[in-house]
Amino acid sequence: MGSRRQVKIAGSLCAGAVTAFMVLPGAAVADHGPGPGSSEGGKAVDAAPSGVKLTTALPKKISADNSTGETQNLIASVSNQGSKGSGRIFLAVVGFDGLVVKDVPNCTAIPENKLPKGSNSGFSCPIDNLKAGKTQSYKVAATFDLKKTGKICLPVQSGDTKKTFWQQGPVPFGTTSPSPNAPVTPLLLNTENEPAAPAGDKGDEGGGGGGGGGGNDQENLPSTGIGDAALPLGAVGAALMAAGGAGLWWTRRGSSEVR
Repeated sequence: MGSRRQVKIAGSLCAGAVTAFMVLPGAAVADHGPGPGSSEGGKAVDAAPSGVKLTTALPKKISADNSTGETQNLIASVSNQGSKGSGRIFLAVVGFDGLVVKDVPNCTAIPENKLPKGSNSGFSCPIDNLKAGKTQSYKVAATFDLKKTGKICLPVQSGDTKKTFWQQGPVPFGTTSPSPNAPVTPLLLNTENEPAAPAGDKGDEGGGGGGGGGGNDQENLPSTGIGDAALPLGAVGAALMAAGGAGLWWTRRGSSEVR
């Protein structure tokens, strides 16, 4: 069975309140080369335009510095696996619990009063048009409190914010074999974090220790969706209308593709 505890992702309103900040000025989209990633914890919500197939990906493994909590290798990507360009869309990167998103270069911070319920931080990344077969990736600066669990959510919405084409998460990163005396703690996607005991052992909970066995099968993580609970399809538009910002999009120029 291995030592990793896999998490069944429940339905979430992650995308429901991520839209009102779009009235703020934005900057050009950052370009970062995509790395290996996984779309687990993700699910299509609203139907995308014909010929457009949008998905996101997160690394299967990141790490957190045991002294500062700073994460390493946290990359958020959105891909268009369809045959036509996406048109205007935006990707949001939202943190929950012990995972706090500090910065996503050239993206816009979501105001605290516009964050999805239960989240602690988030950034919006506008993309004018993601061409067919292209991927746009962002290097995410975040901290992870290893004394807590931590989750991340990646919704992808239409330019008018009325539809959520895809949502990954909130999906956890974590370890069931904490190593408080090591410089960094490896964290696996879709694994609920199990904080280390103060003395650096797992006490009577033992059994799950497994000496880091979870790291060996990270390439074969099972695919899980966001659960059977449906994301209310009107939540996105309703949240934006309440903020008086329906259909607004900042004006930008330039390509958003990965080169």
